[in-house]
Amino acid sequence: MSPAPTLRQASVDAERLPWIPLAPGESFKPLRFLPDRDGRVLLLRLAPGTSVPLHRHLGEVHAWNVSGSRQLHTGEVVGPGGYVYEPAGNVDSWKAVGEEDVIVLIAAYGAMEYLGPKGVVLRSDGAESLRERYERHCAETGIEPLDLVSESPR
Repeated sequence: MSPAPTLRQASVDAERLPWIPLAPGESFKPLRFLPDRDGRVLLLRLAPGTSVPLHRHLGEVHAWNVSGSRQLHTGEVVGPGGYVYEPAGNVDSWKAVGEEDVIVLIAAYGAMEYLGPKGVVLRSDGAESLRERYERHCAETGIEPLDLVSESPR
């Protein structure tokens, strides 16, 4: 019988990671990419008044507010310490409200599709596209990228 596979523990000093622009008023810090499930763990930051446009999640999402407040498409306001679960297939949008940046710790699986009129997919982001964006940003700014890719058991 073969021994169980060994996984490597990893820690990341998030202060060493840059905020990578996604859109005006929106940026992210990747913490870990999980390629087996097209997953990622990241910090998302939105400036006050910035909206995340209508989008659909193809996998589940776990989001915990670190700071600031955001208003969900339902009208509910989620503040610091608030947790939101979104099942696969969920369609929503939300907005940063209040006077401070919103920072959300997100673990998401599957792609996120940004939707236009009549549900047309305008863009899709997943672990791979965000990893490429991180590496491109590091190359453009002269930062040495960290190895943030999760290893799979073999």
